[in-house]
Amino acid sequence: MSTKNRQQSRAERAATAIREQEARERRRRGLVVGAVAGLLGLVVLVGVLVQGGRDTTGAAAAAPAGATGDYSLAIGDADAPHHVVVYEDFLCPFCGALEGETREDLERLAADGRVYVEYRPFDLLSRYGDYSARATNAFAAVLDVAGPRVAKDFHDLLFEQQPGESGPFPTDADLVDLAVEAGATEAEVRGPIEDGAFAQWVQNATDAASRAGVSGTPTVLVDGEQFTDGDTVEELADNLVAAVE
Repeated sequence: MSTKNRQQSRAERAATAIREQEARERRRRGLVVGAVAGLLGLVVLVGVLVQGGRDTTGAAAAAPAGATGDYSLAIGDADAPHHVVVYEDFLCPFCGALEGETREDLERLAADGRVYVEYRPFDLLSRYGDYSARATNAFAAVLDVAGPRVAKDFHDLLFEQQPGESGPFPTDADLVDLAVEAGATEAEVRGPIEDGAFAQWVQNATDAASRAGVSGTPTVLVDGEQFTDGDTVEELADNLVAAVE
């Protein structure tokens, strides 16, 4: 083989290697976008799947004081021009990312009377254990005994200190400590957190989300319509804020 041909062969092999690397990178990006597809109401790669058409809401459950009738913690004026609903699971990493990207803006817009926001946590990721259910029960307990403001701070702390899906997971005692950090009184929250006082309410919230057609988390509604404007969490967050400003 001539020097020229050897050089051409090396160039062709290098070009092939570059194309293969680019293809691998496209596949990697596709996996990321596919995971974020949970934002679009699709099945996401982390297994954020709705749990079948399960419907056990026939069991009555006392709602925590301060919760809306739709299993929500709400901030802002109900008569605001825009209404945002966020279905979320405290273990879902994309929920944590979206919450971190939108928290300050949504709180600012709610305070300005521009938007009414409902956070609807539920137990979607029970396949990874009982943490989602326990965290949502703890959230309900804090909402019940300490009110919406402290519950919102607790909600934020749960995402700030979110465990990975493979654990290790916070214990009930850890959740009590986090509730106290948010501003709740230990003597008031320890019992309902450790006893699972709102377990049936969590179950009913989960079933209500299923019946509403929620197929992944986070699922975001803006003025009653599912909001899917964004291929990444960052894009979704930016476009969400822009839509309600």
